[in-house]
Amino acid sequence: MPLFEAVALALREAWTHKLRSFFTLLGIIVSVGFLVAVVAVIQGMNAYVRERIAGAIVGVNAFQIRRDPIEVGFIDDEEWKRIQRRPIIAPEDVAVVERALPDAQAIALQSGWPTPMADVQWRNRTVGDAFVFGVTPPFVIVQDYQFAAGEPFTDVDLRQRRPVAVLGWDVADKLFDNPEQAIGKEIRIRGVELHVTGVVAKKGTVLGQSWDGFVMLPLSTFETLYGRRLTTVISVKMPEAAAVPEAMLRAEEAMRIAHRLRPGQENDFTVDTAEGLITFWHSLTRVIFTVVPVVVGIGIVVGGIVIMNIMLMSVTERTREIGLRMSLGASRRDIRRQFVAEAVTLALLGGVAGLVAGTGLATMVDVMSPLPARVTTWSAAVAVTMGAVVGLLFGVYPAVRAARLDPVEALRHE
Repeated sequence: MPLFEAVALALREAWTHKLRSFFTLLGIIVSVGFLVAVVAVIQGMNAYVRERIAGAIVGVNAFQIRRDPIEVGFIDDEEWKRIQRRPIIAPEDVAVVERALPDAQAIALQSGWPTPMADVQWRNRTVGDAFVFGVTPPFVIVQDYQFAAGEPFTDVDLRQRRPVAVLGWDVADKLFDNPEQAIGKEIRIRGVELHVTGVVAKKGTVLGQSWDGFVMLPLSTFETLYGRRLTTVISVKMPEAAAVPEAMLRAEEAMRIAHRLRPGQENDFTVDTAEGLITFWHSLTRVIFTVVPVVVGIGIVVGGIVIMNIMLMSVTERTREIGLRMSLGASRRDIRRQFVAEAVTLALLGGVAGLVAGTGLATMVDVMSPLPARVTTWSAAVAVTMGAVVGLLFGVYPAVRAARLDPVEALRHE
């Protein structure tokens, strides 16, 4: 029997018993759909962390010189105590880095953790819980900020501790309706009047959290309001990504000399990119990837056993048909091929249905939640291949059993 004819017969058999076929494949559909959806969310988050979150925290083609490392994981007590004994990153360190990196596009100093939050007032309007941070003017270049209205504050504003501010889009929109109307107005933070010089263009949201709800002050003005932070951060932006690793080495060497560290003595600062955050996220997703196959595997095995039982029942129901085919010249090989083709076709249909269900679920997650989801080609290929393999593995025994039937006894079967 040609393979094409065997597949056609399998499709006809599945269509004839639609409800039974559906419940037979339910385990495979659920397992494959779960696999596709989870992988889509994880892949979407991986890309999201690299493209949006990491870039938003550190900047594109940029790195930071920090008192504490960028780590979103567990730091043991002893290591944390060592970090707390480090000196803060001082304004004098900026000059050191500038001399070491004359080819840098921008070098900025910014207030670090903890970032304060405050109510921002204008007349009878108030925006609550806006992030307030202090920076030097090059910070807008490091972060690639575009301005919807006005302009950033200047070095003169920084040196003279002028009470000026740049607003994030959300703060300006809520206070003034039209961000352009914010320019030149006086807002109040902690009872201090600040003159608005600019409004940063809308940055959007990351995982449902707005990145436009902030007020940016000259670092000197910020320290007048809040005092010095326990951590300040130097941000360096290079013209291109390829220049970042070499620039990090030069900055590290310059900082070690400035901090009078002896050879072999560990750094009392950290030179970091967003790779620390990305590495942590990837290690977390690897843990998830070790759990998901176990769950999916259990569902697939259960689905395969169901397919095998249904195929065995089908052999019993079609015993007379098998005997008739043999009497008309069908070989045992033809019978085996027919039943294996039916099992593979059934499981393949389950894999395709699971792929469609998983893609639909991933799309719903992407649309209805802040979690991004991306269905990758490899996960779709795994879903379809998994269905075919399950059908092949669990369809062999029923096919062999069908081929071993005695034609005479099969014809007598009622």
